[in-house]
Amino acid sequence: MTEQFFTLKGKDGSARLGVLKTERFTAETPVFMPVGTQATVKGLLPKEIENIGFNIILSNTYHLYLRPGHELIKAMGGLHKFMNWKRGILTDSGGFQVFSMRDRISLSDEGVTFRSHIDGSKHMFSPENVISFQEAFGSDIMMPIDECVPPESSHDYVEKSLKRTHDWAFRCLKAKTTSQHLFGIVQGGVYPDLRKVSAETLAEGAFSGFSVGGLSVGEEKPVMYSVLEQTTQYIPENKPRYLMGVGSPEDLVEGVARGIDMFDCVLPTRMARTGAMLTPYGKLIIRNAKHKTSDLPVDETCNCYTCKNFSRAYLRHLFLADEMLGPELASIHNLTFLYNLMKNIRESIAENRFEQFRKEFLEKYFSDAERID
Repeated sequence: MTEQFFTLKGKDGSARLGVLKTERFTAETPVFMPVGTQATVKGLLPKEIENIGFNIILSNTYHLYLRPGHELIKAMGGLHKFMNWKRGILTDSGGFQVFSMRDRISLSDEGVTFRSHIDGSKHMFSPENVISFQEAFGSDIMMPIDECVPPESSHDYVEKSLKRTHDWAFRCLKAKTTSQHLFGIVQGGVYPDLRKVSAETLAEGAFSGFSVGGLSVGEEKPVMYSVLEQTTQYIPENKPRYLMGVGSPEDLVEGVARGIDMFDCVLPTRMARTGAMLTPYGKLIIRNAKHKTSDLPVDETCNCYTCKNFSRAYLRHLFLADEMLGPELASIHNLTFLYNLMKNIRESIAENRFEQFRKEFLEKYFSDAERID
C-alpha cells in the first residue's frame, strides 16, 4: 500500500499541523527548508544540517542544469548521492531565476529561452525538459515551470500569463514518468480574483501539493499577507501548501497564520555571511563595536553549537578578520533559530495557542525595549 504523502493532523484557526512523508524522509509541518542552491547549503556540511534537525532542503534546477549539468548528476547516482544528503530534497524549476533576467529571455507558449549568467550561452526551458532535468536529479519533490510576473504587472497581463502557466503545469504533469511528487504553482500576481482562478484551475490536476509563487518579489508586506490569505482558502485542504522564497521570522509566523505548511529562503545563510544573526529580539549585527568585549552568546536561550561554545566577542573577531569560520558559525545559529521557531510554532498549534504565540513572538521581535544590534 502506498504511504500517504501528506497528512493534516490538526488546525488552530487557519494554522495547520501536518506531516510530509516519503520513503526517504519525514518532516513535520509547518516546516522551513534550508536552500542548497548548487547542491550545498552554502558554507555548511550535510552533517551540520542534519545535526540541527532538518529533514528536507531545496536545490535549484536552473543552477544545477547549467553547472554541473543534469546528465552528470544522473551519472553520479542522482542528487542525493552526489551531495551526500540522505534526506529529502525539493527542486524548484528554475523559473524564478530565468524570469528574473527578463532582459535576456524570449517567451513563447513552448517555453522560455534565456542566456546563461555564466557564459552567455543560449538555453531553453520547456515544461517537458524541466521535468526531465528534475527526474535526472532524483529529487523527492519537483516544481513545474511557471511565469513569475513582476508585482507591477497589469491585471490583463497577469490574466494572459496565467493561461500559459496553467498549460505548462498540466504539460509537466503529463511529462512526469517517475513516482516523484510534483506540485502545482499558484500564480496571479497581486490580484485575488486571479489567485482564486489559478488555485481552482490547478486543483483539478493530480498534483501532490500546491505552491504559492510570485509573492515576496517586491510588493509591500501587507499586500503579500492579504493576497496570501485570499489564496490559501482555495487550495485543497488535504494537500500541502508551500510559500516559495519566504524565510524572515515574521513572514514565517504570518504565513502559518494564513495556512502555509512549507517555506524556503536563502535569507538565514545569506544574512549569516554578512554577520547578521537572528534572535528573539530581532537581528544582532555581530560586527558592531558594542560586542567587542562581550562574553555573552548571540542568544542565551539558543541551544545551537555556536551559542553553546562561542562568545559575541569571538564571533566579531572572526568576521573582522575575514575568517571562514565566522559565516559558518553564524549560519549554524541562524538555521537553528528558524528550526526552533518552526518547532515552537508546531507546539503552539498542537496546544491551540498559536494566536497567543504569534502575538508574543512579534511583539518581542519588533520591540524597542531591548535593542541588541
